[in-house]
Amino acid sequence: MHPILYKIGPLTLHTYGALVAAGFIAGLFVAINQAKKQGIPKEKVLDLGFYILISAIVGSRLLFVIIEYEHYIKQPLDIFKLWEGGLVFFGGLLLAFPVVILYLRIHALSFGKVADIFAPALAISHAIGRLGCFSAGCCHGKPTTLPWGVVFTDPDSLAITGVPLHPTQLYEAFANLMIFFLLLLFQRRKRFDGQIFALYLMCYSAVRFTIEFFRGDIARGFLFDGVSTSQGISLALFISAVIFLLYKRGIT
Repeated sequence: MHPILYKIGPLTLHTYGALVAAGFIAGLFVAINQAKKQGIPKEKVLDLGFYILISAIVGSRLLFVIIEYEHYIKQPLDIFKLWEGGLVFFGGLLLAFPVVILYLRIHALSFGKVADIFAPALAISHAIGRLGCFSAGCCHGKPTTLPWGVVFTDPDSLAITGVPLHPTQLYEAFANLMIFFLLLLFQRRKRFDGQIFALYLMCYSAVRFTIEFFRGDIARGFLFDGVSTSQGISLALFISAVIFLLYKRGIT
């Protein structure tokens, strides 16, 4: 809706970047609070949060560039224009995963315990970050006649302008917020380490798979007609999480 937060001379602050940063800070505070309850030093969470941030940005951008490789072969400098959107969440998650594994092995920390700490943080960070997508107009929905359809009018918006669209960014922001509260609730009832993170993967994958049907931006890539790249990843992660939970339930 408002891609540019403010502009002073050559300095431009994009709303997308500001909200993504706000989401990261909020998630970090949540992770620190959860770590205190698990007896994990705050310094470890801060360090890991920094590595997650860097790897997530690189991974999410890299996946988008791979999907849209034809454009970036012709315009390679556009790879660095992060303020224009083009961050695929699953790309960030997939690259951050091995980085986290390496960090935890070096510092002898439990993956399951730390993953459970960061799961609610991921959800709230993503919820706020999607508001940035809404502001920029990226990740927009298909045209709709529903009464809550949103019309983008700003010429700097990445969405189709002048046509009511599904506010898919808000759908996902709200869903992530609900996942956040659900994970906090289950933190008190978990039976084994890794359970909360697996629950997060199940919930978010189901949400993302569904919302993809309402997305209208074709730049997100498709495995084949009607099934997007993110839906394929969602399905794989959902099945993996279910298998993990069934396995742990069988041995606990």
